[in-house]
Amino acid sequence: MQYTKLGSTGLDVSRICLGCMSYGEPGRGAHPWSLDEDAARPFFRRAIEAGVNFFDTANVYSAGSSEEITGRALAEYANRDEIVLATKVHGPMRRGPNSSGLSRKAIMTEIDASLRRLGTDYVDLYQIHRWDPRTPIEETLEALHDVVKAGKARYIGASSMYAWQFTKALFVADAHGWTRFASMQNHYNLIYREEEREMLPLCEDQGVGVIPWSPLARGRLTRDWDATTARTETDEFGRKLYTEGDRAIVDEVARIGTERGVPRAQVALAWLLGRPTVAAPIIGATKLSHLDDAVAAVDLALTADEIAQLEKPYTPHPIAGFA
Repeated sequence: MQYTKLGSTGLDVSRICLGCMSYGEPGRGAHPWSLDEDAARPFFRRAIEAGVNFFDTANVYSAGSSEEITGRALAEYANRDEIVLATKVHGPMRRGPNSSGLSRKAIMTEIDASLRRLGTDYVDLYQIHRWDPRTPIEETLEALHDVVKAGKARYIGASSMYAWQFTKALFVADAHGWTRFASMQNHYNLIYREEEREMLPLCEDQGVGVIPWSPLARGRLTRDWDATTARTETDEFGRKLYTEGDRAIVDEVARIGTERGVPRAQVALAWLLGRPTVAAPIIGATKLSHLDDAVAAVDLALTADEIAQLEKPYTPHPIAGFA
């Protein structure tokens, strides 16, 4: 495994981050395809053995059970001081007012709830899952700053939003002397590259580490275009992200994978790992081979011609993933 700094911080993270949305009680939340605790535990063990030290979850994943499973597995297989544990806040966790969003009340409530589920005194990276247009960014940033100062989080991060919103957040934090965002978890892969227009240059300029979600386009880049899985059959959100026009990119990934004698996932992840500002793609794994391919991709170097061929079929996409 290789390691890198998260943006301009001193934090060392593995080049692969294990995304834990795949692990949670199937009857809780909106992910019927998630793996229960017994099925999930081998993935954490394999990740630790491979040198992965970066794990990402969220309070809303499987209604909190993802955090519970993640916390228990890491307590058994890892040394807490050696791993980087990340979670997120924004989505609704119960019914009624103040049950979601990024108000001071929501943040202070949810950080404590996440820590209880994770079984830890602190998270290394506490991220806002989306932008909250109903709460002043000043209120959100001051609350996050207080979370850091209370020792409940080491760093803070953001996720999918417009570049102007992220710019505003960085400016406001600097103006008040509050903790600034160290990372951006955004939607970025070979099929969806709209982040290259503004967000990625902004992150590079501001020293913000990029940890993309859906680096394999919800598996689209790993299989034939018309193939389906249990997840694709129930993934309404995923159906909105990619179109028939993306088939040519998937075919090109397959061609290079065949020529190289490696799985398609390794090709797609190797491309992403070579992008400036990308620290660690967040990969989901429901088969151990998924995790093994991600780890192997760290050492796969694509040629300039292969990169050009992978990028050539791209066509602009509508902005997606901010909601």
